[in-house]
Amino acid sequence: EEGLIDGPPFFQFALGVKWGIPGGLKSLEFMHSILPEGALWGAFGIAREEMPIVAQTALMGGHVRVGLEDNLYLSRGVFATNAQLVEKACTLLDCLGKSVATPQEAREILHLKKQG
Repeated sequence: EEGLIDGPPFFQFALGVKWGIPGGLKSLEFMHSILPEGALWGAFGIAREEMPIVAQTALMGGHVRVGLEDNLYLSRGVFATNAQLVEKACTLLDCLGKSVATPQEAREILHLKKQG
C-alpha cells in the first residue's frame, strides 16, 4: 500500500520449522487466508512434511520448492539428492495435473529481472 515493493509481493511459508508454524493442511490454509489480495505465495514443508506440503500448496494455487536444506530423505531411511527430491516433486505435481515452470517462466511469474 505504501509503494515500497514493485509488483506483487511474494510470501513463502516454512511449515514444520521448530518454534515456527506447524506443518499440515490447517496451518497452510490459515497462512493462505491472511495473505494480501494479489500476493504471490509458496510454501515448503520440513522433513516428512515436504511432499504433502508440495501437493497441498500446488492444489491451492501456490508455488513450491524442495531440496536438501529442508529434507534429507527420499523415503524413510533412504538419503536423497536434490535431483531425486526435484524428480519426486515433479512426478507428484504431474499426477495432480500441474506443470513445473521453466527457469524463464519462474522469473516471469516472480517478476524477476532478466539474467545476463
